[in-house]
Amino acid sequence: MSKQPIHIIGGGLAGSEAAWQIARKGLNVVLHEMRPVRGTDAHKTGDLAELVCSNSFRSDDAENNAVGLLHAELRAAGSLIMQAADANQVPAGGALAVDRDGFSAAVQAALEDHPLIEIRREEVTTLPAATEGLAIIASGPLTSPALSEAILAASEEDSLAFFDAIAPIVHTESIDMDKAWYQSRYDKVGPGGTGKDYINCPLDKEQYEAFIDALIDGDTTDFKEWEKNTPYFDGCLPIEVMAARGRETLRHGPMKPMGLTNAHRPDEKPYAVVQLRQDNALGTLYNMVGFQTKLKYGAQGDIFKMIPGLENAQFARLGGLHRNTFLNSPKVLDGQLRLKALPHLRFAGQITGCEGYVESTAIGCITGLLTAFEVLGQQIETPPVTSACGALVAHITGGHLADETSGGPRSFQPMNINFGLLPPLEEMPKSPDGKRLRGKEKTRLKKQVMARRGLEDFKAWVADKIESSTTEPA
Repeated sequence: MSKQPIHIIGGGLAGSEAAWQIARKGLNVVLHEMRPVRGTDAHKTGDLAELVCSNSFRSDDAENNAVGLLHAELRAAGSLIMQAADANQVPAGGALAVDRDGFSAAVQAALEDHPLIEIRREEVTTLPAATEGLAIIASGPLTSPALSEAILAASEEDSLAFFDAIAPIVHTESIDMDKAWYQSRYDKVGPGGTGKDYINCPLDKEQYEAFIDALIDGDTTDFKEWEKNTPYFDGCLPIEVMAARGRETLRHGPMKPMGLTNAHRPDEKPYAVVQLRQDNALGTLYNMVGFQTKLKYGAQGDIFKMIPGLENAQFARLGGLHRNTFLNSPKVLDGQLRLKALPHLRFAGQITGCEGYVESTAIGCITGLLTAFEVLGQQIETPPVTSACGALVAHITGGHLADETSGGPRSFQPMNINFGLLPPLEEMPKSPDGKRLRGKEKTRLKKQVMARRGLEDFKAWVADKIESSTTEPA
């Protein structure tokens, strides 16, 4: 065994995954997590891998969706996070959603039970020195002020920041099912689902317009002086911000009625629909899909109870808002996710500028493997860019147009995995009869070919670089 353990700061999704991957290679790990010694504005527990926002890992369709492809790649890499998610899934149509408490408990139990992993509940305020060996910083978007200052001082680069908002959770029994109904969009049956995995609340045009007016006029949380110029991440905009961008924005976004039929009035198509997704295994809690918000608590209760079916809703958790921070990674990290100024440190998770549960997990997985093999004296290449994991690494470490003035990236913002990050196909797909495809059919087949290519290339990378290598420390 290696005499010097690898230290990981942060026990979220990325840090937990990195610890698991390193321990699987036979190396000792010390995982530092400051909760519950020091809490954050968003976390509610001291559990490892706590899910702060949604309980959904998004689409599990590995053939047609980039997120689903990322799921498949992580499973191929033996991901602990995906094992826990699969074991604690709740019905969610084509998505992979989990019982958040059961999920976190499973991750924590696996790490606590591993003989090579030590968990220390303490706040780390300084960066590990090079004499302590290799380390991973996976402290997340809610990194404590002291550690943030240490990271910024070491990187010699201003950190960017954005706001991330939390959606409300409703007690299922308080939803009026005489107005709402169970149905997945287009009746899609997903993992463990039935095609009736969401609760749907319909609005007619008059109700929708009144709801939009209330959202726009709602009382929102005030920004502190240092928060005023912080932008939102477009993938997680507060619902009232979306409403202010145009009265039809929500009806074509989280409140779109497409693929849904009102079970109580099948002949009347809803003008808009609010969907709620199961949040725990018991089915006693449902979260409002896409309803992240910065409305004050009193305003939330008044406005959300305007939705038919939620007039008497009881909220287990109201929505909220927290500030996320991330590095200017293409400028300060190298291609192996090491801090250029201090190459014994690697970074993982949302602090690198990826966005989303699965994306954070993926970077944690790859960072853990890169670190483990460096200790083993076998530096390996990152996954191929044709894979979802490889495309994320490429995005973080340099997939941006350069600014001729500064020499750094022209614009670096948080990014979810999408097919646009993967390199284009060398040949465009054709129909079985050899004819060129057009429109949606062309797009669908193109995604399927890219997904197959990505998963095959990633599995080949795992077989060649990960599974065939020795696990004896250098």
